[in-house]
Amino acid sequence: MGSSKEILEQAEALIERGGADCLQELCGLLRRERPHYNWVGFYFVEGNELVLGPFVGAPSPHVRIPIGKGICGAAVAERQTVVVPDVNADPRYLACSLQTKSEIVVPIEAGGRILGEIDIDSHTPDAFGPDDRALLEELARRLAPLLASARAR
Repeated sequence: MGSSKEILEQAEALIERGGADCLQELCGLLRRERPHYNWVGFYFVEGNELVLGPFVGAPSPHVRIPIGKGICGAAVAERQTVVVPDVNADPRYLACSLQTKSEIVVPIEAGGRILGEIDIDSHTPDAFGPDDRALLEELARRLAPLLASARAR
């Protein structure tokens, strides 16, 4: 398991390089370096919905999620990271896999607007601690300019 510092260094290199596969490669990096990250993906805000972007893991039936619905929609509506230690105990959870036990969703914000989010599911209950949250929030901060420039095109 890579340290947060090592993961962020590798992520920064991918972000600086850019390109169409950058986010897909970031998903793979996170999944490889953090074995308890069983599904890693990005959702992007389009109008009043979140639209699934690059991901690694099992296909998700949730390709479009209304903002405010589910854990992903809640993170955007609340404009903050949402950590769910037990998805079965959270009525907001939109089931995608019976194996998923916990989830973390981190909004990506630039210029006062939420552009998207990092969504991670784990097959382990209560899988996400303060280190995971800090890592993913820093990654979201570093990704914000990339997403903002992609939106401007």
